[in-house]
Amino acid sequence: MTETKAREEICRTAKSLFDRGYVHATAGNISVRLEDGGFLITPTDACLGFLDPARLARLDAQGQQISGDRASKTIALHMRIYEAARAFDADTACVIHTHSSHCVALTLSGTSDELLPALTPYFVMKVGHVPRIHYHRPGAPEAAAEVAQVIAQRGAAGVPIRAVMLDRLGPNVWHDTPAAAMAVLEELEETARLHLMTRDHATPPAPLSPEQIAELRATFGARW
Repeated sequence: MTETKAREEICRTAKSLFDRGYVHATAGNISVRLEDGGFLITPTDACLGFLDPARLARLDAQGQQISGDRASKTIALHMRIYEAARAFDADTACVIHTHSSHCVALTLSGTSDELLPALTPYFVMKVGHVPRIHYHRPGAPEAAAEVAQVIAQRGAAGVPIRAVMLDRLGPNVWHDTPAAAMAVLEELEETARLHLMTRDHATPPAPLSPEQIAELRATFGARW
């Protein structure tokens, strides 16, 4: 993807997320790893619904800013995600972070190391496991280190991940393009919404069985 195309796709994806309520105010950020190893990322405190492609922050391969408005403070986390995730999927080229309401709500009362059980086939196929990351202040280097460690551990165990959940902050998802990363985020937030809607039922929904998950793996290459 050319830099010009990447700028357009970041802004198109950001506006779509904003218009549909996946992000609000100045929360959230999107980055793309460029073919030369550098990065584009949304500016700090920018509203994702009103981005200017020409004003996106441009950084070199070492994370030093070259042009554009001041880069989001989360670029350090995004760079650690790229480094760790590309060891298992070399096409990883976009990271999206949001404060999606239903995902965040699940971290306010739950204690599981996983954000969600395997509730639906498309969650299993498109998202997979979503490890929870202990709370750290926004931009904390400890969070970036923990995320990189979790990505490496899960990948080494043969279960590479495509998302993590920062407690009380929101999900980070990654894929090869902004559109593909957005689809992961959408499926994740929708599954979180379904879980919140049904978990207090007299008979809460059971997750998919190991046999059902194995069938999805065999048929669709599911990530669970």
